Amino acid sequence: MEPGERDSVAAWWHMVVRNLRSFPHSCSTLGRKIATLCDSFTSKSLKEHICPPLMHMLIFVNFFKAPFLVDLKKPELKIPHTVNFYIKVEPGVILGIWHTVPSCRGEDAKGKGRSWYEAALCDGNPIIVYLHGSAQHRAASHRLELVKVLSNGGFHVLSVDYRGFGDSTGTPMEDGLTADAVCVYEWTKARSGTTPVCLWGHSLGTGVATNAAKVLEEKGFPADAIILEAPFTNIWVASINYPLLKIYRKLPGFLRSIMDALRKDKLVFPNDENVKFLSSPLLIIHGEDDKTVPLEFGKKLYEIAHNAYRNKERVKMVIFPPGFGHNSLCKSSALLHTVRDFLSQQWA
Repeated sequence: MEPGERDSVAAWWHMVVRNLRSFPHSCSTLGRKIATLCDSFTSKSLKEHICPPLMHMLIFVNFFKAPFLVDLKKPELKIPHTVNFYIKVEPGVILGIWHTVPSCRGEDAKGKGRSWYEAALCDGNPIIVYLHGSAQHRAASHRLELVKVLSNGGFHVLSVDYRGFGDSTGTPMEDGLTADAVCVYEWTKARSGTTPVCLWGHSLGTGVATNAAKVLEEKGFPADAIILEAPFTNIWVASINYPLLKIYRKLPGFLRSIMDALRKDKLVFPNDENVKFLSSPLLIIHGEDDKTVPLEFGKKLYEIAHNAYRNKERVKMVIFPPGFGHNSLCKSSALLHTVRDFLSQQWA
């Protein structure tokens, strides 16, 4: 055996001896960890272990990252005059965002990078920060369809994937999603000059939008406008009426389990309470045949907001006829006119 080989063998043997000597201590440490995990598990009921994670999954559905095999760094493959970029909200949380400029600026945008798009935010065309619903990501087909309609209507659109959605990092929780929306709104306002910025929330995103709007209100900088598409009153009521859960409502203890799980994860998204504190122009739009979030919730939210607002002209609701369901109001020829008419009146 060569000298170098003898040295290597000796070093390996010394390492083995050291590990053997520390083995009892390692076993003891591992045993304590296992015991702690067992105590933690057995101290809770099976319901407590299952319900909170289950409700978390049902509300956010962020694990369903469809459409699949989409390169979110290359939005131009899905939608024109759009750039991808990222914003750091806090350590460990980086959000993926698509910025689509108004189609009237499509030619100008060709070949341009992020800095050009960022500078374009103060060109006078209104801006929408789009907060999507649960599941999928910013490349979902119904979301792209809405963005195209708004872009053709002269709007900048920032399509945000919350933490844990798409290629955004972090884990979704209500306070985290709220922080994401506030961060993107403030980032946009810092670059928009005098151009107004509107928070647009759809479904779950309506809860994110009103949470963020309340935070901005408390800071003394109300959102320039808020649009709520297919809103619920709060996530507790919405969950109880969720189509997949309705069939279990009559099971003994089911509703209590749902409520306990939502409290455990601190999930409320209280649109009905938030709107009482807002002063921003508020437009509620809802489809008459929405089966996911029934129209009655939108009507109830409008009633609460209208009663709470001092300036009643700042609150409006528009109901769309059957045919558009939960995700397809963008297919209505009246949508763009409704939005532009409301915002132009409020921003005049």
